[in-house]
Amino acid sequence: MYLSVVVPCMNEEDGIVDLVKRLSKAIDPWKHQAEIVLVDDGSTDGTWKAIQAARATCPQLVGIRLSANRGHQVALTAGLEAARGERIMMLDADLQDPPELLADMMFMMDRGFDVVYGRRAERKGETLFKRATAYAFYRVLNAMSDTQIPQDTGDFRLVNRKTLDAVLAMPEKSRFIRGMFAWAGFRQVGIEYIREPRQTGETKYPLKKMIRFSIDAMTAFSTKPLRLATRLAFISLAIAGLMAVHVFQSLILYQTVAGWASVVLAISFFSGVQLLTLGILGEYVGRLYIEAKDRPLYFVSEDTREATPTAVRKLA
Repeated sequence: MYLSVVVPCMNEEDGIVDLVKRLSKAIDPWKHQAEIVLVDDGSTDGTWKAIQAARATCPQLVGIRLSANRGHQVALTAGLEAARGERIMMLDADLQDPPELLADMMFMMDRGFDVVYGRRAERKGETLFKRATAYAFYRVLNAMSDTQIPQDTGDFRLVNRKTLDAVLAMPEKSRFIRGMFAWAGFRQVGIEYIREPRQTGETKYPLKKMIRFSIDAMTAFSTKPLRLATRLAFISLAIAGLMAVHVFQSLILYQTVAGWASVVLAISFFSGVQLLTLGILGEYVGRLYIEAKDRPLYFVSEDTREATPTAVRKLA
């Protein structure tokens, strides 16, 4: 198999037909050596039925159904593990990332690059808040991270088998796949494109999930938050020392004790620093706890390539 296209799907019933149609056109030059892998991430609508129905019009289509919703990054991992191609393209089911860019990505890979990722030059149909937070996310992440991750990118990329095997060998459970490809190295290049607005359905990344995703990304690729906690501790001690000098000075010169406002301020400040430090430590301890359990990332309940309806996948 020369080419695989991997797409995680979560409640994308209305968009499967258009998705398969555009993917079929995109892979047409390689259609006899290509496959489209759609991973149903525990959808609660008719996504799986839509995937099964689409197989009638697209013989290259492979459907994989997870036993429960495990999240975008795990569903993408399931598809990448199932992909058999020498070159693997990954994108989201909402078609905001154009599959038609595949030809340009293949051209760049023919020139010797191992990873060709899409860089968002413009984000149509997104709110100012979404664009601002996305812009800030990559800048803060790179400032905090030990690994430089290409800015304004997602999981939309084409990779070769050598690079994919290197990433799949990484055993962590809290996965930030675009960061894992950046950490793996190899020859990488970006292609700019305009990201279109979502055509059907709703975003699967509301603010709560985006915050969780950001925390996972930062704790997965950096220990700087831990060092930040240490610095905050020293800063708080320094401020406490200055406040102590002020209190003693007030007692000696003015024979008075600082008022309740300064006391409340001091208690609030140091309590905040302590809670922040505990929170940072808790994030890392939580990751250790999850890794120590060593549970499989996911279970496959149905796979259209297999006669047996139940299959289990686990990272080595």
